[in-house]
Amino acid sequence: MTSPPSSREQLILEQVRVQGLVDIGALAAHFGVTPQTIRRGVNRLSEQGLLRRVHGGATLPARSSNLPFETRQVQHLPGKRRIAVAVAAHIADGASVAIGLGTTPHLVAQALRVRRGLRVVTNSLRVVFALAGSEGLEIAVAGGFLRPADLDVVGDAAVRCFSGFKVDHAVYGVGGIDADGTLLDFDPAEVAAREAMRLNCRQTLLVADVSKFGRAAHARGGRLDEVDQLFVDAEPPPGFEHLRSPERPRWHVAHEQPEPPR
Repeated sequence: MTSPPSSREQLILEQVRVQGLVDIGALAAHFGVTPQTIRRGVNRLSEQGLLRRVHGGATLPARSSNLPFETRQVQHLPGKRRIAVAVAAHIADGASVAIGLGTTPHLVAQALRVRRGLRVVTNSLRVVFALAGSEGLEIAVAGGFLRPADLDVVGDAAVRCFSGFKVDHAVYGVGGIDADGTLLDFDPAEVAAREAMRLNCRQTLLVADVSKFGRAAHARGGRLDEVDQLFVDAEPPPGFEHLRSPERPRWHVAHEQPEPPR
């Protein structure tokens, strides 16, 4: 009979739920115990299916579906906002932009309201609402069957929409980034739409907060080294440093700004 998680293991689980990916060494320092002690606890939690061991740390177990948008919307919010501001600074007035699904692309759309004359292609009504009223905006929206929970369109309709344009930038997120550089998502239909964006733009901009590294999802779709520009909110966690290649993608780390002196 499996014993319930100890109080320390419960706290480890809570940190994994909040951060998405935790480092064994950081947990050991936080709790004032050895890394071996943390590994034993992590191994027990992994055997119970409560989390998943990755190189040097632990993350959430694989899910067959993503969390609700409203739940994801508040997770890692400061980092996502920094990413959005960095992307908006990268895109010029008058550019053509494809914007995909997810909470970070949605924040990018909000940040792009400072730009004039954008031509936008999207399969997300949330992106449409975020950009509504922007000066000189032209927007094309994928038709098809709406997913009510996420207010978006995926599948063949989204693929046809993105394939009908050649844009300057494609801004999209992913469900997870595996240690071998594979990009992951929760729905093959989402992957198909994202791939159509990638193949029909001049420059790809992947937006991913650090919790996406090591996050498990079951649908494969592209590789990190196919991305032109990667916007993140922190340096890659332990076990993922090798993905920071001098070639592709170019990394943009939206660091937290220091507070001004008082």
